[in-house]
Formats: sequence, structure tokens, C-alpha cells
Amino acid sequence: MNLIILSRNTKLYSTKRLVEAAEKRKHNVQVIDHLKCDLIIEKRNPNIFYKGNFLKDTDAIIPRIGASVTFYGTAVVRQFEMMGAFSTIDSEALVRSRDKLRSMQVLSKARIGLPKTVFTNYSRDIESVISQVGGTPLIIKLLEGTQGLGVVLAETKNAAKSVLEAFNGLQARVIVQEFIKEAKGADIRVFVIDGHVVGAMKRQSKEGEFRSNLHQGGTAEVIQLTDEEEIAAIKAAKAMRLGVAGVDMIQSSRGPLILEVNSSPGLEGIEKATGVDIAKKIIQYIEKNV
Repeated sequence: MNLIILSRNTKLYSTKRLVEAAEKRKHNVQVIDHLKCDLIIEKRNPNIFYKGNFLKDTDAIIPRIGASVTFYGTAVVRQFEMMGAFSTIDSEALVRSRDKLRSMQVLSKARIGLPKTVFTNYSRDIESVISQVGGTPLIIKLLEGTQGLGVVLAETKNAAKSVLEAFNGLQARVIVQEFIKEAKGADIRVFVIDGHVVGAMKRQSKEGEFRSNLHQGGTAEVIQLTDEEEIAAIKAAKAMRLGVAGVDMIQSSRGPLILEVNSSPGLEGIEKATGVDIAKKIIQYIEKNV
């Protein structure tokens, strides 16, 4: 097969591993910077022009689209789909996953456990917002934040009011979530491919930090999921219509609660923690569908 990985950096761990896995299984693979693609749109003849050539005869693509370039990256994925290529991440699902508010609504509709969440249109009634999530401490998240950036823990009512007033003044969209104390600064990343859990790790925040993201200095170890946790991860990926997904959840006294469903999950942390060849499983997923 002719495969294209949409990535802006060939040296990234995830990109290199996907290239290795594809070549090992005797596929032709090319890494393309999606921001350098020109989209040719005309009746019955969509094309993509890249570095002096038209990209033709592409069987499948693996989008590795950064959050900051979602708009153009999704347009490139959509163009490949119009040209008949299979995508590991559907363009509509990619857009849906990048909208944190919409994602929470989709998951809520699917009756999946979530931390209690409040979103308002720059409400001045901050006291009410705080009380709706059970008071402080609470979590405040920028809708556009990634990798733990733009996430604030407000431990007191005054701190919560100050942060919310500051974000409102900047007209920055945020969601407010209840703080799950019993999680003790840990969360679980579950890798789901084609409706099956292929790996899971527990991420623990470093001392003095509540964010467990590996980019924020957290550590990871392999974990055996409970049946309830496995079902929740699969349901979340299905609700978001993602064939490949990184589902983040926390353990609470009322069961697993989904924090986020990531459409471009990194491979480094999960592969090193679990020893599972996730890249190979993604290539096998493509082979099954093409």
C-alpha cells in the first residue's frame, strides 16, 4: 500500500515509529507536512499539490495534526478522503474531538461518566458557577489548551474568582470542572484502536503538581483496567467516532470519569510503559480497512 503520514516533524517519536512499522510490513510510506499542501478543488477531480507534484494513488493516511493547525489540517484530511484515501482519523471526528465543549456534550449524550462540568458565556455570576461544581477546589480549563497547558487548579473560592475574572477579561473560553480528590493526581490513558483496548497506562503527577501529563513531568506505569474502565474507554472512542483514540480518564468513588478523548495521541509514553507495539497495531488497522 501507499501510505502517507501527515506530520510536520519527521523526527517526532510517533512519526518515526509509524514509518518503521509501515516499512516493516512492506508498505510504501511518505511523511508529508500538511501545512505545505495546496488543495485543488474542482468538480469530480480533487487533488493535492505538494512540493511540485500531485499526490496521487494514496491508499491511506495517518493524520498527526497538531491542535494549533486543526483548521487547515482537517481540510487536508478531508481532501484525501474526497480522493478515496482511507484515514485512520475521520475528518469530522477530528473536528469534533478538538472542541472540548462539544466533546463533553457528545459523551454526556452517550451516558458516559464525566466530572461535573460548567460552561458559561463569560458569566458575571461566578459564585453560582463555583457552587454548580460543588465548590472549591475546582479545575479551570481553557477550551484550546493541550498537553496540560491552560489547566488551573483553584484551591480556594477567591483563587477561583480571580482566575475566572481574568479569563473572562481576556475573553478566553473556559470550562469549570469539579476536582476529584480521590484520584490523587493520577489519571489513566487508554489507547483504543478499532473498538479494542490495545494498551493502558496510569500517569502520576510529580510532587506538588496536579496535572499528570508526561509533558508536565508526570510518570507512567502499565495498568490492568477493570471491566468498567475498559467499557468506558471503548464507549467514549465509539461516541466520538474515532478509530484510533487516546482516552483519558480518572478513577473516582463513582466509577471511571472521562476527561478527554484525544484524536492524535502520542505513542512514546504508552509504548514505553506497556511494551506494546502500538504503531504496528495502527498499520494493521489500516490493512484491515484498505
